[in-house]
Amino acid sequence: MTHVPSVVFEIANLSVWLMILVVIFVPLERVFSIQPHKIFRKGIGVDLAYYFISGLVPAVLLALPVGMLAWLAHRYVPGFMQEAAASLPPLARIFAGLILVDVGYYWGHRWCHEVPFLWRFHAVHHSAGEMDFLVSSRAHPFDMVFGHFCGLVPLYALGLAGPTGQQGGSDVALLVKVIGLVWGFFIHANLNWRFGPLEWLISTPAYHHWHHTRTGPIDRNYSATWPWIDWLFGTLYLPSVWPSDYGIKGPMSDSLVDQLLNPIFPPAAVPVSEPTEPVVDAESHTAEPGRS
Repeated sequence: MTHVPSVVFEIANLSVWLMILVVIFVPLERVFSIQPHKIFRKGIGVDLAYYFISGLVPAVLLALPVGMLAWLAHRYVPGFMQEAAASLPPLARIFAGLILVDVGYYWGHRWCHEVPFLWRFHAVHHSAGEMDFLVSSRAHPFDMVFGHFCGLVPLYALGLAGPTGQQGGSDVALLVKVIGLVWGFFIHANLNWRFGPLEWLISTPAYHHWHHTRTGPIDRNYSATWPWIDWLFGTLYLPSVWPSDYGIKGPMSDSLVDQLLNPIFPPAAVPVSEPTEPVVDAESHTAEPGRS
C-alpha cells in the first residue's frame, strides 16, 4: 500500500502529458492529415489504456534487468572507456547516446520481426488499422521492455550510461529516453509533412508509416530516430508516396485482455507470424521478398 500514492501521482502525471499531447497533435492531425479519420476512431479506447500501461508497467519490469546491466557495466567495461565517456561535453554525450540507443533498438526491433516468438508480442503494435500519435503507445509490455533493454545495452557497454554514481551517466539515459518517447509520438502521427533530404537523416512520419503498412514491406525502417542506420544495414525504404493501408494480415482481437494474454498463450488457430509473400516496390514496381 505504500506505493499507492506514487502510482496515483504517476497516473496524474501521465494524464497531464496526455492532455498536452492531445492539444498539440489533434489539431495538427485534423489540418495536415494523411488519411482523415475520426478523433474517436476504432480502437482508441484500447490505445488510451496502452498509454497508461506503457507509462507504468515497463519501468517496473525494466528495473531488475537494467540494474543487472549497470552492474555488468561497472564490473566489465574498462575504466578508461567510462572516463572517456564522462569527459565528453554534455551535448556530445546526448548525441552519442541517441545513436547508440538507436543501434541497439534497431536490432531488437528487427528481431521482433524475424523471430516468431517475439513477433507475437510486437504484432500488437502493428495491429492498428489507422495511424495517429496515440498508436505510439500501443505495445505489449513485454515488447516495450525488450525494445528498451536492447537500446540500453550499447549505451552501458560503451560507458555512456554507467553505474548510478557515474557523473552524467544516468542523465544521458534519462534524456535519451525522453527524446525518444516524444519523437515516437511524432513519427506515428497522422501528419502529411515531408522534409526533403532531411528524411534520410532523421525519422519522420513518412519513414515510419511505411513500417506500419499492411500490404507493403514492413521488414524495413526499423530505426526509431536515424534512417541512415537502416541504410547501413540495407533495410531503408522511403518512396515518395504514402502507404495506402495499415495493420497486419493475421487476426488480432480487439479486446485489450486478449491482446495482452494471447501472445503469452496463443490460441491454436492463430498463426504466430505471417507468411512471406512477394510485395511490390512502390517506386520500381519490382517484386521483392517481404513479410508482415
